[in-house]
Amino acid sequence: MAKENAPRVHPCGCSICQQHPHGQVAREHRALNRLVASMDERSRRLLVGFLARQQGRGGIAALAQITGLDCNTIARGQRELRQRPRARGHRIRRPGAGRPRTETTVPG
Repeated sequence: MAKENAPRVHPCGCSICQQHPHGQVAREHRALNRLVASMDERSRRLLVGFLARQQGRGGIAALAQITGLDCNTIARGQRELRQRPRARGHRIRRPGAGRPRTETTVPG
């Protein structure tokens, strides 16, 4: 039985994993997805953006299929890797990003 707080691991949808679910490539994709599931949003973007850049042409689409991340998220990770590192605060998202607070959306 899985722990309640355990991160959700995305099942790879690539054709190699579908045809050979116990092969070496499928094991590598599962390991990558376990790693990605344990990271925060920013680290996830940076790692997958870096791996997509290493693959070269078609890397974003391939990593999107493997990890389940959106292509725009991976491209954003690549852009963040090219930019100068900023002083990192405690925030993962920009101020105002994310879901609205429950107190402001539910009256009473």
